[in-house]
Parts: sequence; structure tokens; C-alpha cells
Amino acid sequence: MRAVCSAGVDLVKEFEQGPGGGPALHAYLCPAGVWTIGYGHTRTARPGLEITAGQALDLLGRDLEQAGREVERRVSVPLCAPRFAALASFVFNAGAGSFARSTLLRRLNAGEYDAVPGELGRWTRANGRVLPGLVRRRAAEAALWNRCPHAGLDAAGPGERSRPR
Repeated sequence: MRAVCSAGVDLVKEFEQGPGGGPALHAYLCPAGVWTIGYGHTRTARPGLEITAGQALDLLGRDLEQAGREVERRVSVPLCAPRFAALASFVFNAGAGSFARSTLLRRLNAGEYDAVPGELGRWTRANGRVLPGLVRRRAAEAALWNRCPHAGLDAAGPGERSRPR
């Protein structure tokens, strides 16, 4: 299993802070109406739940590992570390099902690397309305995507993976 690079972890931490900044040590309802704790953790969050900062980091690590597994499972083209991290952030936020059904994934697997930033920018709504935080997050994911040292190359370069399908 491939780990999300530090730039990707930092991106998720920045956009998944609790209402007071940093990890949410007390569960809260996010703008989409979902119980959340730590750095955007939702799977086990519930009203009244409290955790420590260390537990928040552990949950984030597990959540990003799960998102990374989904990226590895669904993407059939080579990805450098920043691109892998950008997609893991997206999956962490939008969900594995949304990623699996997305035009973003279809276009990426067709080798349309340059289409991904624009496709990310289409995912800015929650409950039917555009959220400024999602607009900023997708722009940050697109910027991370564009940090790929091998941009424009279709073959795997150093630090990239290629696997037969």
C-alpha cells in the first residue's frame, strides 16, 4: 500500500480542521450535515464523542490509507506522489463511490491527465449549494496535482507506479 505524501496529508489537515482550527476533539455537524471528528473523520463520529489530538492523527492516517487504497484500486494509469495525494484527498472528501462513478476517473484512466484539475473543480457542492471551502479545497487539490514532476509524460517516471490491468 502506497502512503500519501506529506503535502497531501497537510492539505487534508488544512481543509479538515474543526470549527476552532486544528483537529476537532469533540464531534460536530459539518456544513454537509454529517457528524465529524478529528480531521474530517466521519465513519465512527457520533454526537458526544470526544478524542485526543493523537487519536485524531491516528484516524486521519487510517482514513487516508483507505482513500489511497481506493485510488490504487480504481486508477489504471501511472501517478506521481503529488497526483496520488491529490486524488486521495478528493476520495477522502467526496467518497469512494463518487470517485468510482466520476467523469474525473473515466477521463484520467483514458490518459487525460490535463483534464483532472478541471474535473476536480466541478466538485464544489454539498446539499445542492456551492461551498467556498470546497472551492478552495478543489483548487488546492488541483495545485497539488499540477506539482507532478512528470507532468505531460504518459509513461511512469521515478516515484510513479505502473501496473498492468
